[in-house]
Order: sequence, then structure tokens, then C-alpha cells
Amino acid sequence: MTPALALLAGAVVAAWLVPRLLHRMDRRRRDPVPLITTWFVSMAGVLLAAVAAALVLLLPDHGPSGRLLAALHHCWSAVQHGSPPRVEEAAGIVGMTLLAAFACRLLVVSVRGLRWRTRRWQENLAVLRTVARPTSGSADVLWLAHERPLAFSMSGRPGVVVATDGLARHLAPDAVAAVVAHERAHLSGRHHLLVATADALHNALPFVPLFRRAPQAIRELVELAADVAAVRACGPAAVHSALLKVTRHDMPGTALAMAQDAVELRLARLRHGTAPPGGLRRAVSCGLAGMAATTLPFLTAFGILIGIAVLTCPLTG
Repeated sequence: MTPALALLAGAVVAAWLVPRLLHRMDRRRRDPVPLITTWFVSMAGVLLAAVAAALVLLLPDHGPSGRLLAALHHCWSAVQHGSPPRVEEAAGIVGMTLLAAFACRLLVVSVRGLRWRTRRWQENLAVLRTVARPTSGSADVLWLAHERPLAFSMSGRPGVVVATDGLARHLAPDAVAAVVAHERAHLSGRHHLLVATADALHNALPFVPLFRRAPQAIRELVELAADVAAVRACGPAAVHSALLKVTRHDMPGTALAMAQDAVELRLARLRHGTAPPGGLRRAVSCGLAGMAATTLPFLTAFGILIGIAVLTCPLTG
């Protein structure tokens, strides 16, 4: 049973430690895309570690883990059979049952959320297409006759950007272009899907710190990512001006809006002058972040097992 407990301990450590580490990172300087990758891959790693713990209990002789630890140190023999096989099998069955229950809950929550979002999207889009007008030569941007400077994006097939005439009245042309670029980045980056996925995982496991803190963090990071795309297209001054003037009120529930989340953080990032990352640098950062986040629960479990083997040496001689 010890390998399974080590895997569970690794999952707990990762679920507790990762959100704290990510929260301490200076998001004014760091590329948000690797951080988004780290959040989702960390959640996947925690779930994989929990599944592996349940499978280890059901495998004969705990699969390869028992042989590996026995090879590392002969002291492992003192703890390798610390629980009767029937107890371990029962624990494995209980663990798999809990994981199956979580999978069912996640499926129900996801389907329910998808239906709600689809229904709201269809209702909102039907109203918008009735009162809004498309841009000449750009069917993905709808313009509303409204005085407030407002813009948001709505996912779907196809996704649309909704902007008001107030943008042109209150913002310079380059700032208006930055607003549209920001919202298009939400659509091209599938940010609505990322937010919906984080919400579903939080609703399925709200008591786990990693899952509980993910939705708000993802909402802030996708806004930073969209800002990066807008800066690359229009420059930091245009994005800064847009953030100061675009209103954050009157948004549909399923939309992502230009000035809805983490506005002060985004303004600070623009003032800091962080340059948009290159494609190769971003790919490498995402790969390294994903690798570290995935392996953290398993490396923690491995360290725990080695520690047990070392600590049992005086008992076995």
C-alpha cells in the first residue's frame, strides 16, 4: 500500500503547492501562455497521480513500483508488505470507485455547463444579430449603436466580436483596433473553452486548492494573453489607452470582455514594458512548464518512497 500512499501524497503536495507557486510569479513580466499551460497540466498531473495510486493497489505486487524500490534498497522489504493483500485490493477498489464518481460528476457538470453556455450564446447572438450590424468585409465583428465604449467576444460556430459605436467616439483609431485585436485573440486562442474547462474542474473538485483557484487565475491569464496579441498587433500605447476608456459593465454572462478582469495588473504589465515573446521561446517555455507540472506529483512520490527505504535501514540492518 505504501507506493499508492506515496502517489496520493504527491498529488496532495502538488495540489497544495502549485497554486501558491504560480500566485507568487510576477505576471507583469512572464508570458501568460506557459502559465496557462502549467495550470491545466498541473491539474492533469494531480488526476493522473490519483489514478495511478488506485491502479497500483489493484496490480499484483504493486506492479513495477515494488520491484524498483526493492532494487534501490533491501530495507524496502520491511515496508513492502505492510498491509494484507485483501486490504490493498479493497483500498484500490474504493479508490477506483471514487475516481469513477469524480469522472461522472465532471461529465455531468461539463454537459450541464455546455448546455447552459450554448443556450445563452444562441439567445444572445440572436438578439445581437437583430440589433447589430456587421463590419464591411469582416463578418466576425458586430457593431451596436450604443454610446458606452464597450467590447466583448462570444465563442461559438462562428465566434463573434461585439463592439459599440461608443468605441469610435471615445477612443483613437489605433485603440479601437487594439480592442478588436484583443477580442479576436480570445476567439483564436479558444480562451472561452479554457475558462469553461477550469469552471467545470472547479465545480467537480471545489475542495482541492489547485482546482478551486484555477478559474479566477485562468480568467486573468487569458486576458493577459489577449493583451499580448493586441500589443503585438497595435502596440502597448494603444492597448493601454483602450483599457483606460473601455467600460466593464453590461456584459453577457458567457462573454470575455476587454476590461472585465485584472485591469490593474494588465495596466501595470503595460507600464512595465514587457516585450511580447517569440514563438520558439514560448513553445520551449510551455514544454518545460508542462513537463515540470506533470512530473511533480510523481517525483514527490518517488522521493517519499526513497525516504521510507532509507529510514527503515536501521530497523532491518
